[in-house]
Amino acid sequence: MITIEYENLREVNRPFFEDYKRTFSDILNNGWYVLGENVTKFENEFSQYIGSKHCIGVGSGLDALTLSIRAFQFPKDSEVIVPSNTYIATILAVLHNNLKPVLVEPDIKTYNINPTAIERKITEKTKAIIVVHLYGKACDMDEIVRLSKKYDLKIIEDCAQAHGSMYKNKKVGSFGDFGAFSFYPTKNLGAIGDGGAITTNDNRLAAIARKLRNYGSDIKYHNELVGFNSRLDEIQAGFLSIKLRRLDQINQHKRKLASIYIQNLKENIIKPILQEGYYDVYHIFNIRTDARDELKEYLSNNGVKTDIHYPIPPHKQNALKGIIDANEKYPISEKIHETTLSLPISYSHSVAEIERVTELINQF
Repeated sequence: MITIEYENLREVNRPFFEDYKRTFSDILNNGWYVLGENVTKFENEFSQYIGSKHCIGVGSGLDALTLSIRAFQFPKDSEVIVPSNTYIATILAVLHNNLKPVLVEPDIKTYNINPTAIERKITEKTKAIIVVHLYGKACDMDEIVRLSKKYDLKIIEDCAQAHGSMYKNKKVGSFGDFGAFSFYPTKNLGAIGDGGAITTNDNRLAAIARKLRNYGSDIKYHNELVGFNSRLDEIQAGFLSIKLRRLDQINQHKRKLASIYIQNLKENIIKPILQEGYYDVYHIFNIRTDARDELKEYLSNNGVKTDIHYPIPPHKQNALKGIIDANEKYPISEKIHETTLSLPISYSHSVAEIERVTELINQF
């Protein structure tokens, strides 16, 4: 039986191996391994790609979120709005800043935070909205920006799954006060290890973020802030610069594979919706069905590996017991987590493989 992996990072990165080897050799011989020319080069390239004035390379996507929030120095116990179906990292970043996460339900069609539900959760303590461009689909930024102006709230974009995703021809990570990116290896722009970046158009916030990532310092041994050690590695920055040149091609390939699923899967499967003005990059291609677990097992028995993003909603995680109000109900989030299934859609997958997955699902 031929196996179709959910993801094969060796094959995803194989086209870049020779360039990676040359870059690694150059860095090894250069002798400057932290916050050197490769980080500066990538920061300049990525900010230009996103359309932001600044990019600050950090250690991970979680660090990008945590430092973005910390830059505002919100009063303790201030509230930050987050989607109820996000990956837990979004919520952890709020908690690491001694703030209160306030969960808001998503739109069942887009899986992104529902702007009409945000306003009901805003209180005098609310300081910011974290929007998560989940699965590679941008949020409705017009309405979210309008709300932020009406209530004087900061916007942090969690772009961990949305490198190159656009809303009305503008890339995510350029709408809010901060954009936070992850370069975890499985991302569309994935490193060969961990890494992250913060984007912003605000000169003052950029300066604060640069200090925060480096012990609160921008001059050696002069520490102005209580900072962190969260610096994008020189080697990862060099690798990311190589892959960034092909990011649009990677996204286009995944969009081509997504179109096969969307056009050919039977209507009893709930597929991602297409919307005018949205450029989706399909970091994850999720479908929904009440027979999720049975379908997952059936595909596995037929050689197709799948994943679930995510099996447990944040409010049911043990880590958040006593933090998220147990009396609050999140039925939309729970429905998504109970029925969602992520199908193969990697840069290394072929059209024939995706057609095979589609055929199997239609036979289920």
